Amino acid sequence: MVSNCLSLGLHLNLHPHKHNQHSFSYLRSQTKAKLYQHVSTVSSHNTSSGSKFDSQHKSLKLYELGNHNLSSNRRVGNLCSTRSGDIRPRSMTGSEFNDLEYDESQFDPSLTNDELKPTTPSQRTFSWLDMSSLWIGLVVGVPTYYLAGSLVDLGMAWWQGIATVVTANLILLVPLVLTAQPGTMYGISFPVLARSSFGIRGAHIPTLLRALVGCGWYGIETWIGGEAIFLLLPGHIKNSAMSHTLPWLGTSPLEFSCFMVFWLAQLCIVWRGMDGIRKLEKYSAPILITLTSCLLVWSYIKAGGFGHMLSLSSKLTSAQFWTLFFPSLTANISFWATLALNIPDFSRFAKSQTDQIIGQAGLPVFMGLFTFVGVAVTSSTSIIFGRVISNPIELLGQIGGLATTVLAILGISLATLTTNIAANVVAPANALVNLNPKFFTFGRGAFLTAVIAIVCQPWRLLKSSESFVYTWLIGYSALIGPIGGILLADYYLIKKMKLNIGDLYSLSPSGDYYFTKGYNVAAIVALLAGIIPVVPGFLHKIGALSKVSNGFVVVYDNALFFSFIIAGFVYWIIMSRLRKKQSSLPSSSQPLL
Repeated sequence: MVSNCLSLGLHLNLHPHKHNQHSFSYLRSQTKAKLYQHVSTVSSHNTSSGSKFDSQHKSLKLYELGNHNLSSNRRVGNLCSTRSGDIRPRSMTGSEFNDLEYDESQFDPSLTNDELKPTTPSQRTFSWLDMSSLWIGLVVGVPTYYLAGSLVDLGMAWWQGIATVVTANLILLVPLVLTAQPGTMYGISFPVLARSSFGIRGAHIPTLLRALVGCGWYGIETWIGGEAIFLLLPGHIKNSAMSHTLPWLGTSPLEFSCFMVFWLAQLCIVWRGMDGIRKLEKYSAPILITLTSCLLVWSYIKAGGFGHMLSLSSKLTSAQFWTLFFPSLTANISFWATLALNIPDFSRFAKSQTDQIIGQAGLPVFMGLFTFVGVAVTSSTSIIFGRVISNPIELLGQIGGLATTVLAILGISLATLTTNIAANVVAPANALVNLNPKFFTFGRGAFLTAVIAIVCQPWRLLKSSESFVYTWLIGYSALIGPIGGILLADYYLIKKMKLNIGDLYSLSPSGDYYFTKGYNVAAIVALLAGIIPVVPGFLHKIGALSKVSNGFVVVYDNALFFSFIIAGFVYWIIMSRLRKKQSSLPSSSQPLL
């Protein structure tokens, strides 16, 4: 009889667990549910009496006509019937999101615009190949080139360095896929997902924290991209008067011009929105793979094989290896930790859960292969040039030749573009859109991010205190761990993967995610609980504290693990207790969480 009920086109509220049980939407949904149940009961006991069912059918049609204007925009969920006669939504895949129920006309204008609304089926264009291309574009870059090589420099064998990188990314893959799931399931971005745990207004806290890290890295990566162009310019141009440093600018006009060229190139791509980013990543992937393969083949031929690399053994004892391994593992997980946090910004465009999972499953493989290239090529330079050249830009300049220079500029620029745009533009832009949807669009948010990158003057930061900047940014990124712990604990342990889409865009005090004036105090307490234990070790790392307990050093060396687990656990405990307390109160007096 459920099929008969569905044929009437009734619009059932799929989220009956509202705090305000006297709201109109709640009463309307309950009335409809009872009518559904009544029809099922009548029809099951009166199969031979068509007149009774016909009268019920007409009554329901009249009811539906009376409510048509109120629910014409609703998206009706896939329903199934339990033995008790209740109508409930069945489990859905990402491709079935268009069947979820919500009314866009009821979204609060201060909480939404075209960038923040759930993606429509026509916007779900990311296949598994697109998701894989995204990660190839992110992985192939100058910083990744150094990862395993830096571990080899610290004493690890070549295979130990690569194995550490691959292990870190296998671990990262778990929260990456788990955080991406709600993005694909509900078509929502990271700022909107954050509203479900931090509150409608409290979501600004995690999104702006993520945005600040993105802005910092965006400026530095843009400067690196500009430096690549500068270093590969002909010698007579680099030695011209334009390359002399201006004290008031802090750099030379030529270097600044290269920076601005790269800055503008990125902005042109970002201004086209997520589709422009998708096309950049998709078409850049095969080019980057080809150029990387060419560099590997060149080093193999010139060095007469990889015998020198394969002969590199570990310089560490067993105890020394494990002492180095865990901090290195944490650092490599932190490498993509910020992107793992805002991955819903991309997975919301995936065609299905299968596409986002398969597309991201290649991350450990891509990281392993590219770090192998970094170790192999770097080790071969000691034979080819008589010295180790770990900087790929310097290496390409050393090779020389017009063709090499052109390909080098293309490859380095493309690698930096694909990494910087996806990793450091999308999150800050969406955070600004979430901050003020009426003013900011994705393009405006990206433009302001780019402007902030200039204001930060990354050339001054890198030249004056490079180690501090990287220590601060990496440490800051590790502090992002608590946000990830809270999001996953909330979505999987508290919400059980069920979100009320309408309330994610509502400022109503009776909304599921309004909490206390728009802030979830439990999430803020859990965030602080995850951050505070890391602070002493961080201050010691940057030299602000001369001496701290060895325990704090261990916590900082493994900051991502500790902060993630502590914050997630604290949040789960607080919310579980609050829910038990709420369920024990009379329904008429249940307070907000």
